[in-house]
Amino acid sequence: MPRDQDKGAALFSLRLTVKTGPDAGKGCVVDRDVVTVGKMPDCDLVLEDASVSRRHFRITRESQDRWRLVDLGSTNGTFVAGARVTDAPIEAGAVVVAGKVEIAFVPERQDVVVPPWPHDRFGPVLGRSAPMRRLFGMLSRIAGTDATVLIEGDTGCGKGLVARALYQASARAKGPYVVVDCGAVQRQLVESELFGHEKGAFTGAYDRRLGAFELANRGTVFIDELGELGLDLQPKLLRVLDAREVRRVGGEGPTPVDIRVIAASRRDLEREVARGAFREDLYFRLSVVTLEIPPLRDRPEDIPLLAEHFLEAVAETRGVPAPRLDGRTIDRLTAHDWPGNVRELKNVVERAVLLAAVRPGQGLEIGQLATNARAKPERPRPAAPPPSFDPTLSFTQSKERWVDAREQAYVHWLLDSHEGNVSAAARAARMDRKYLHKLIKKHGG
Repeated sequence: MPRDQDKGAALFSLRLTVKTGPDAGKGCVVDRDVVTVGKMPDCDLVLEDASVSRRHFRITRESQDRWRLVDLGSTNGTFVAGARVTDAPIEAGAVVVAGKVEIAFVPERQDVVVPPWPHDRFGPVLGRSAPMRRLFGMLSRIAGTDATVLIEGDTGCGKGLVARALYQASARAKGPYVVVDCGAVQRQLVESELFGHEKGAFTGAYDRRLGAFELANRGTVFIDELGELGLDLQPKLLRVLDAREVRRVGGEGPTPVDIRVIAASRRDLEREVARGAFREDLYFRLSVVTLEIPPLRDRPEDIPLLAEHFLEAVAETRGVPAPRLDGRTIDRLTAHDWPGNVRELKNVVERAVLLAAVRPGQGLEIGQLATNARAKPERPRPAAPPPSFDPTLSFTQSKERWVDAREQAYVHWLLDSHEGNVSAAARAARMDRKYLHKLIKKHGG
């Protein structure tokens, strides 16, 4: 999918049209990567012909230009070019015969130019810049569909907030909204968080537990930091997206789920696919619609709006009038590079309100806020040097002392780099959060 919002967005559609029988002329267009055919009401193309099974076949997009046809155990079979098909690739423009019904398959790539949103917010997300208003326009375009959405962007740019805005504007807003952060959950527990487990499935599984997909039935699942999901679990996620059914750890059979999936990643998943760290078929399943949130440094006109919003929120919490930003402070804020994006701006504003003096009628003092927003050094401070050589120590003791000193310097640098946010620091270091807490305690952090 193209990521340049200036060029609009691409919505991938799967079109089926019935050519023969009592359903001739009937069809469907699905803006997602799987389409199902059969008599059941939950199929995308519902047919009445007696030769068609309850769930006859499905077609799934495997990549940008590859599709697969799978017969779902039909009674009268599925045929392409006279050959019976159970599981095989299918070409664009092929005619599929389900029982006695001929159905034309025409995948379409629709490049649509979405007009900018006329307002400076979409749900809880704020922005008056052109890139954000185009993003809002796209959100309004896809909110009413069940299309799977992949949100990409730097850390702190608001991917989670965009996902929630999409959920709140959708037809599933009254259903559950379940979040799974693959970067915050211990690696060995991610499978249980997503898919659930049966009692006794593994050590410590004392009761049956429903995973995120079952908990979100008739609602939305938001999978954050998807790039951290291990290759061993990616096929299971692929099955959920494809078949809309989940199998618990230790379970005997699948459970159907009715969900919409929104995923987010700070990693470039297309690049991860190229280096073999992420499955290509899962990437294409997820990227039915891809949204990229621009970093704050590329939309400085949004900074005053966001800063004022954060000021009002902090003032309301403290029960005091909201201070005003003067022009000099705004200039300093917009000149800053904001490597931590919106999250960093929020932290700076909140810290300024709590620490700086506020004079009624004169706005917020620039001192603390401007100091917090000054440019940061391009390189992290060097780690502390190892302790001096002590000839009285054994090799093992000297090595342990040197390792402890390096470990302490790294932990302090890591926390400083993420403003004390342990979860963000653990994700950046690809370290279990509990282990990082242990290191902080060990080194007096």
